[in-house]
Amino acid sequence: MNLFGQSDNGQRSPSGYEPWGEKQSLWRRVKKALGVVVVALIVIVKFFAKLKFLIIPILKFFPLVLKTGGTMVLSVGAYAMMWGWKFALGFVLLLLVHECGHLLAARRVGVHVGAPVFIPFMGAFIAMKEAPRDAWIEAQIGLGGPLLGTLGAVACWGLYAITGEPLYAALAYTGFILNLFNLIPIGFLDGGRVVGAISFWLWVAGVAIAIGLLVMNPNLVLVFVVLASAPHMWKCFKNRKTEYYQVALARRFVMTGLYFGLLAFLAVGMKFAHVKLS
Repeated sequence: MNLFGQSDNGQRSPSGYEPWGEKQSLWRRVKKALGVVVVALIVIVKFFAKLKFLIIPILKFFPLVLKTGGTMVLSVGAYAMMWGWKFALGFVLLLLVHECGHLLAARRVGVHVGAPVFIPFMGAFIAMKEAPRDAWIEAQIGLGGPLLGTLGAVACWGLYAITGEPLYAALAYTGFILNLFNLIPIGFLDGGRVVGAISFWLWVAGVAIAIGLLVMNPNLVLVFVVLASAPHMWKCFKNRKTEYYQVALARRFVMTGLYFGLLAFLAVGMKFAHVKLS
């Protein structure tokens, strides 16, 4: 018998070990590889099982980061090319505050909505995962964004009053005009959703306002708003006598006061901030 466990006449040794110099069979190599893979998987599973209290929240939070955080970063980058990163960051944060107002209002009335998504040069939106039960609830959700957004603009004005930094005054003015624009009573804008609980005739005023703005300052965003709102407004107008739009008179008065009161506050705030900047 030689040193490799094989007898001199070429027979396998009684010990059963293969010679070092011979190739193993394919099946034996596959079994060894599978064994290594199984052991590795067991180790990985045990490792991640110990960290599940940390990994599961991260996995649940990842879609939110991808949809909200990712689109926020994209929007900041797009706006920064025009206005600089500081103003761009502040502007996107104002949009976030506005959308969080819708989110909080929706949760308060029990309507499930998605996370905010940002679209550069088009603003941001949250998608409702279920339809509101009636126009009163839809109006509350619609008004929630401008209400909280107005508080965000007021906060920027407060920072300007404390620091004297013109950036905050510019953000305050932008916040006022942003929320005022969203309250135009047309189509899918916040104002269009709010006045569904007040009077459909306000949509006529909204169309007139939009056309007037287009004449004074033509821009693609407003053109898109008008064109995209038309089918929605027509559909709602046809359904105006359905139960969905039967809002109690007391609630109509409440929503009217909130809507026009917020419009007046935003107009005054915008004018005041603009005067201070000039």
